[in-house]
Amino acid sequence: MDAAQALFLGKGFDDTSVDEIVRRAEVAKGTFYFYFKTKDDVLQALRERFVEKFHERLEAAVAGCVPDDWTGRLDAWMEAAVDGYLDEFALRDLVFHEFRPSSRRMQHDNPITVHLTALIADGARGGAWVARNPRMTAVMLFGAFHSAVDDEIISPVKSSRRRLIAEVRRFCRMALGLPTR
Repeated sequence: MDAAQALFLGKGFDDTSVDEIVRRAEVAKGTFYFYFKTKDDVLQALRERFVEKFHERLEAAVAGCVPDDWTGRLDAWMEAAVDGYLDEFALRDLVFHEFRPSSRRMQHDNPITVHLTALIADGARGGAWVARNPRMTAVMLFGAFHSAVDDEIISPVKSSRRRLIAEVRRFCRMALGLPTR
């Protein structure tokens, strides 16, 4: 998978062959086909690995906060999300823009959105904010964060990472009716 990832990022998914992947990985072609039926299967596995690592990063950030500091936990989630996206945007673009899910169900069950939904629902139960529909709130906040980072990546005039994180945090706090500091 590491060999395929490096080739996909360097040459592009369409321009990378299975022969190149096995050469780079220094394995027999049969070994490739033992684990994957197609190049698309490798891309799917890379996508799953990306989501798992991203999710672990978010969980670690939130776990490092005081349990009842809901604003701190939300801020930590957003900071880890922005940092994770900026640190791995080329890989993220590869696994999500090359990958075309056959079902919207996969998008619905995204562990990242599920994690944010739980954070918002728990904060609402803890009285930190009001969220009538935690799932929809999470989907909208995730979409806003995602769009803000995408805009920063393509912008000819770059903000500092800290400033972008501060703007994303401020927006999310406003959306939940929290002080923006």
